[in-house]
Amino acid sequence: MNEFLIALQFLTRIFVVKQSVWTEKSFGESVKFFPAVGAVLGIICAAVVGAINFFELPLLTGAVGFASLIILTGGIHCDGLADSADGLFSGREREKILEIMKDSRAGSFGVVSLILVAALEVSALAELAKFSTAQLCAAIFSAPIIARMMMVVTIGSFPYARKSGMGKSFAKFTTRRTIIFAAIETFLLLLPLNFFCGKIFLCAAISTFGAFLVAWKFASFATEKIGGVTGDIYGAVTTLSEMFALIIFLLAGKIL
Repeated sequence: MNEFLIALQFLTRIFVVKQSVWTEKSFGESVKFFPAVGAVLGIICAAVVGAINFFELPLLTGAVGFASLIILTGGIHCDGLADSADGLFSGREREKILEIMKDSRAGSFGVVSLILVAALEVSALAELAKFSTAQLCAAIFSAPIIARMMMVVTIGSFPYARKSGMGKSFAKFTTRRTIIFAAIETFLLLLPLNFFCGKIFLCAAISTFGAFLVAWKFASFATEKIGGVTGDIYGAVTTLSEMFALIIFLLAGKIL
């Protein structure tokens, strides 16, 4: 339970019990509960968009859904995406890329990446709102779970690029067993969708596979550039996986 609370406090702005002293071990082992943190975010966001969708204003519903995710996480993952985009697309050498990624200022690539993500997520949620409230809620519930599962995969499958850093603790204590634990956790969290509607569960399953391909490709690209991944890459993977999970959920719903 302590590791879950650490994960919840680190990845969100939700404080159940304030953790002020973390050991490196407990911080690193909190990774296995990342999908559960995604479920907490998903439940809250599903409740919010479900209520807003009552007014049948799809674009507003999409904007509120996106804003809810940003507010609940404090934009921590979007910050990682912006820093990663500025560094990886700068055309510089490894050391300069790492230096750019560490700079708190946002560059043009970072700003553009955030605008594109916002536009695509809001559009996907707005289109999902036209289907049904149930499908909309299922999508925004499952996307944060899937995205944080992809973060676990990235942490456990790719080397850490820096000699030190907060993400180093994640990489140090994340093993194959951690990934398996998180995968089972993700399956169990998404399984209730099958009892609610088999089609919706299938959409979530397809979204998971699609998000995995996106996360793996992006992490591999980063590894080619800087010899591994960083905390910013973790955030970028989470943001991109969440966005693609929603888009794929939408497309799968139209096809099935």
